[in-house]
Amino acid sequence: MMRRVVVTGYGLVTPLGFDAEDVWKKICNGVSGIRLTTTPHMDSMKSLVTGECRDFSTNGFIRPHDAKRLERFAQYALVASIIAVNKSGLDFETEDRDRCAVVIGSGIGGLNETEIQHLRLIQKGTSKVSPFAIPKIMPNSAAGNVSIHYGLTGPSYAVATACATSINALADAVRMIRYGEMEIVLAGGSEAAATSLGLAGFNAMRALSERNDEPERASRPFDRDRDGFVLSDGCGVLVLESLEHAQKRKADILGEILGTGLTSDGTHITQPDKDGAGAMKAILKSLNDAGLDPNEIDYINAHGTATILGDIAETRAIKQVFGERAYKIPISSTKSQIGHLLGGSGAVETIFCLQSIRDGIVPPTINLENPDPECDLDFTPLTARECKISIALSNSFGFGGHNACIVVSKLR
Repeated sequence: MMRRVVVTGYGLVTPLGFDAEDVWKKICNGVSGIRLTTTPHMDSMKSLVTGECRDFSTNGFIRPHDAKRLERFAQYALVASIIAVNKSGLDFETEDRDRCAVVIGSGIGGLNETEIQHLRLIQKGTSKVSPFAIPKIMPNSAAGNVSIHYGLTGPSYAVATACATSINALADAVRMIRYGEMEIVLAGGSEAAATSLGLAGFNAMRALSERNDEPERASRPFDRDRDGFVLSDGCGVLVLESLEHAQKRKADILGEILGTGLTSDGTHITQPDKDGAGAMKAILKSLNDAGLDPNEIDYINAHGTATILGDIAETRAIKQVFGERAYKIPISSTKSQIGHLLGGSGAVETIFCLQSIRDGIVPPTINLENPDPECDLDFTPLTARECKISIALSNSFGFGGHNACIVVSKLR
């Protein structure tokens, strides 16, 4: 018999801050964290809007000497993990560390450090490249440094499936616990790609919003006037445990992971399947894994990046799964407020789902002023809504054709 998997802690870093309750309050109040970029030498680009984590600090979490040896995405991951573990009440001194794992992914990894070290190489020669360059750049440095911080000796590794990364990581963690391999897994994703190269690369693809005169209104999922996503930094980490382990230590259980679903489109490296076939299958797999009927979903946190093709494909996928009931399910995209955290997005949005269930609030899709006729579902425009939510679904779809969905609930 498979073991049940519960959430006992979570931590996040977002453009709206890194106190989960304060961030949630801002989300429910429709506050935007999108601003003009502070990255220098970007004036020639068409898109200058980003979601930077401007208030982030490692003070009180990581010693300054150690923080300097971590790339930003790894700093985010370690701080979010410390917050999550503190919230969980875990004391690893009393745990079997061989049965504690870390799965924290990143879609891109240490992009900022890559730029810094490449510039040194070109301008100053090979002798000036830092000996910490590779340990900072490698995508697994987030997971590795978290496991080192706590002395955990179970598996620690990174998942890299672009924007589906976080939920892929959570899915791996769920399987490890379900089948008795691990008791505790810290899982999620982290990204710090709002750098010169990151912005220039996505600009070159024409993937980003160019609403520079109104940055707070730039992220417009499902809106007729949307013109691309907003590149953001951030991280989400959840503490997952077997139900038995959490109950034995009398932990405060914040929710349960009921199921996950993973598929690939198999069609194009950046464009989604136009009919949302891969996304539809991932949603169905997550429901099947959870043992649920589609009628049991009370809320959907959409992938909703505000790209022309992506929003339409996701809408079509939801309609195929839920039929006529698709029009009655409250849906929202919190990316309208924090932008797209790439590999960090799925875990942060899973946290928002848990908070939605706890408080009975559907967060809004801000800036949804003129709905696209092809995106005609209930996307909770502009303002939050009170609603009884027992079970929520979160979608993440990434470049490469990766699709990942997760279903969470109250402890049942």
